[in-house]
Amino acid sequence: MLSPTMFSGRMKYMRASEIRELLKVTEKPEIISFGGGLPAPELFPIQELYELTAELILKQGAKALQYSTTEGHTPLRQKIADRMDKIFGVSLSVKDILISCGSQQALDLIGKVFIDQGDDVFLESPSYLGAINAFRAYEPNFVEVATDDDGMLPEALEAALKSSKRPKLLYMVPDFQNPSGRTWSLERRKALVSLAERYGIVVVEDNPYGELRFEGSMLPSVKSLDKSGLVIYLGTFSKTLCPGMRIGWIAASAPIMEKLVLVKQGADLHTSTTSQMQIDLFLERYDLDSHIEVIRREYKKRRDTLLGAMERYFNTDISFTRPMGGLFTWAQLPEGMDSRLILAKAIEQNVAFVPGGSFFPCNPRHNTMRLNFSNMPEDRIVEGIERLSKVLRQMRP
Repeated sequence: MLSPTMFSGRMKYMRASEIRELLKVTEKPEIISFGGGLPAPELFPIQELYELTAELILKQGAKALQYSTTEGHTPLRQKIADRMDKIFGVSLSVKDILISCGSQQALDLIGKVFIDQGDDVFLESPSYLGAINAFRAYEPNFVEVATDDDGMLPEALEAALKSSKRPKLLYMVPDFQNPSGRTWSLERRKALVSLAERYGIVVVEDNPYGELRFEGSMLPSVKSLDKSGLVIYLGTFSKTLCPGMRIGWIAASAPIMEKLVLVKQGADLHTSTTSQMQIDLFLERYDLDSHIEVIRREYKKRRDTLLGAMERYFNTDISFTRPMGGLFTWAQLPEGMDSRLILAKAIEQNVAFVPGGSFFPCNPRHNTMRLNFSNMPEDRIVEGIERLSKVLRQMRP
């Protein structure tokens, strides 16, 4: 019989993701889900991938189905480097890019390389649940830094760094943040890089949504402002192409990359050769920018529909963000309302969202919720918000 003592000590820090558990419920077709950060499946380039995959297997199957290098498929890494220079102003070469199994694996690799038990990891408040769960296994001390619509407050971050005995890592999502939908201003990005250099901490810039901007100008990535090699950039094709292929990447300086390659080898040897070559061929054959523009237009309509429905049906004492891109908005309910209890009632009405408390690793605020707008068509969005508003009125204190 298995004894609890047979498991490693770190297992007591591991928790199920509320989002992944919620997805099991929302698979029911009658559920209108604002829960997971799922892209719209009708926008996946299915026909194009079907045709190029058949060609790839027939012409290059011996290579596509074989083991590959840990760093990843060289032509794809070069295309990623070129694209990051063109879009985000980051000058990189092939050797600066490591292909990962989605950016979620990248978070785990970074935790393994950098975090010792008791190290301070600084996060936005709220922050991405997937990063919290990935880092938690390495037993850090999470430090929530006060955050407003322009990003972390520099004075709050500096105060936290000054008082920290073991500052190690800062994690942030600068563009259309998960869960809040907020975007860091250029001034806050510059202030962050300056503080990172002064206090000698590594910054993880997670940017899965940066190309999904609906309005306003594209801002330089934090990595493009980095002169000391302290910023690690995470990117992914999950939101701009399709998530099931599980292709992401890490851009980092040589000393960091050397360590990441070592732990990647120990984790899975390399990311799927077939998936890498599929995406590389797609980038050769088709115009990714045009494909992303189609996604932007559709998601903008869905965002506008969601915000319009919330304005129409929600009480005025419920505030919410107005993201300029990405997949999410963030709502704050009156004090005394608990979104976990509200979710249970909402599911009875066949509507779902993600309670906000789990996005705060230290001080949960349960009167918050995250709402996704990318996955549901506009008519279902309106119907779902109307249903949710009725539940909210019933649950008011």
